[in-house]
Amino acid sequence: MRKGLIYIIAVFLMILASCKDFLEIKPLTKVGAEDLLATSAGVKTLMATLYNRWPMEDFVFHPNNGFNQHPGGGGNGDGGWSLSSNTDDAIIYGPDGYTTSPATQIVGNWDYTGIRYINRFLEIIDELKAKGQLSDNDYKQLLGEAYFLRSTIYYSMVKRYGGVPIIDKVQQLPNDVTEVMVPRATEKETWDFVISDLDKAIENLPVNRPSDGIYRVTKWVALAQKSRVALHAASTAKFWNKAPLTGAAVDAKLVGGMTAADANAYYLLCINASKEIMDNTAFKLYKPTPANKAEAAKNYQDMFEYATFDNPEIIYLKAYIDGTAASGQGHVTDFWFYPKQSVFHSLYMSSRWGTTLDAVDVYEDYTDDGTGASAPIKTRVDGNENYIIPNPKTLGTLPQDYIYYNNQYEPFQNKDARLTASVLLPGSMFKGSTLINMQGGMIKPDGSFIVYTDASAVGPDGVTYYSYGSPNASGYSAFGALGTAQANYSSTGFALRKYLQDSKNPTSLGMYGSTQPWVEFRLAEIYLNYAEAVAESGQGDAVLAAKCLNDIRKRAGHTDDIPLTVDNVLKERRVELIFENTRYWDLRRRRDFHTRFNATRRFSLIPIIDLRVNPPKYIFLRVHNYYDNAANGLTFTPRMYYLEIPGVSTNKLIQNPEY
Repeated sequence: MRKGLIYIIAVFLMILASCKDFLEIKPLTKVGAEDLLATSAGVKTLMATLYNRWPMEDFVFHPNNGFNQHPGGGGNGDGGWSLSSNTDDAIIYGPDGYTTSPATQIVGNWDYTGIRYINRFLEIIDELKAKGQLSDNDYKQLLGEAYFLRSTIYYSMVKRYGGVPIIDKVQQLPNDVTEVMVPRATEKETWDFVISDLDKAIENLPVNRPSDGIYRVTKWVALAQKSRVALHAASTAKFWNKAPLTGAAVDAKLVGGMTAADANAYYLLCINASKEIMDNTAFKLYKPTPANKAEAAKNYQDMFEYATFDNPEIIYLKAYIDGTAASGQGHVTDFWFYPKQSVFHSLYMSSRWGTTLDAVDVYEDYTDDGTGASAPIKTRVDGNENYIIPNPKTLGTLPQDYIYYNNQYEPFQNKDARLTASVLLPGSMFKGSTLINMQGGMIKPDGSFIVYTDASAVGPDGVTYYSYGSPNASGYSAFGALGTAQANYSSTGFALRKYLQDSKNPTSLGMYGSTQPWVEFRLAEIYLNYAEAVAESGQGDAVLAAKCLNDIRKRAGHTDDIPLTVDNVLKERRVELIFENTRYWDLRRRRDFHTRFNATRRFSLIPIIDLRVNPPKYIFLRVHNYYDNAANGLTFTPRMYYLEIPGVSTNKLIQNPEY
């Protein structure tokens, strides 16, 4: 079995035991239905293979395999990676773990092979239905699944490339290859095709999960996808000209070219699809009325660590075959991101995920004054939280006016429960017993400043203190020897918590041994899609949209109601859906990426112990991230909203602007 291949578990009649694609056995164009196990059981098995082409953008990837391939591959590049690390939400250290462009790590998905497979599958089930070898129910289910899966591939392409060739039938290779060269459709035509396929899927898919496979999609999964797709199309239609481009592709409306009327039409599609899901009483927010903040945090964390379809909030899960180090069938989240202090194995590259201070500052506290305003971490006596130290390694004299704290966790008290459930904070607890040490430096009694360097000094109380808060690497999880190949620690002062398994020992899990599912669709996203579409378009029910927004906040322990505004919805998306790969696409679809990232340095927070005071106390420095400084900042240019069309020298397609 090819190591690292991740399967969607589609328990139709069997779990696929071999990763050899049936399409590798014979050319599909030469294989008839009879050769493809021309039975209901056989076709369902083929459908399970097609599920594996679903370009689901989760936290898992493997070099040379899977949808999100790391461009560098190998070495440190084969660790956990997420779209979030290309935004202002997180930074992953590694030789290829950062880049001068947030777009260059996002590989393309020009998957016309997958489109051909699905088109041929549609022909096969039509043949079998005509021969009476498929029941009406089986036929409709398979038809709906095929349309759904085709829509996911076209969706992955249109949001990357704009308009693409629309091929909905199997092409036969003629003597003159130019006869099968299909020109690019407009961007609007491509969005409309994706939605058309989803409508066909919705029409044919069952309401309930089939008894022969709980991971098969249903009508509700297709509606959730339509909600997501329509919101993306609406935003692109409304905002595409915030980043003006020129050229033949623009002139032909292969990219952009949509109108305000188009935007409102897509917003309405999002509203209606979302509302249909919301009207289904089987779906509910998970534990929406916590008794206190601690319970709210636990509920939110459990939703991801123990994700099952028994949770009424979950619409669809990507599940993993039980993974072991030998089979490589699981994922690597725990292996790469467990805090260093919880892992005692030389192979673990621990705490490599660093949540940015940018993201942490977005979370509210529990003032609950009806504004929903963010509550940035308080570090300075004068309240000037815009004071940033560009490079603390070159700092001669440490500025004054910093707030003194008794421990690393004190600045984060009273913060939104979702922060403590999603992010390992300095001084927080993990697995109920491990204190997360994120210290990055010290001020010696003589005033000399040490940062990102291993050092020790005797404090005014006669105790020996260490710059990293521990005499050895097993005692800290951040800032270790930054800039070296051994620095597999957070470079931001924070680390990932969401999806880490408190209940399991990472040493026993091993590489590709984590198996908790990935939550692909859940009701909270649908609520936020609805709220944004209503706020942006003025269509739909504004009272209901505001309730959606506030119900999510109250599930996090907030008690007030905030007004329905676009800014409030976007802030809520960022904290509620953090590390679920929405931030990257939110910045792209709303055309905010190029303004957010222009030679941009993301921020880190460094806990520093000050030995000038007795007893020693902590101050916290806001600094530019070390690796962003090394890269001279990150820049996203307008052309990056549309990736380069591959193979234009042979397929004769019009190239995207500025490539």
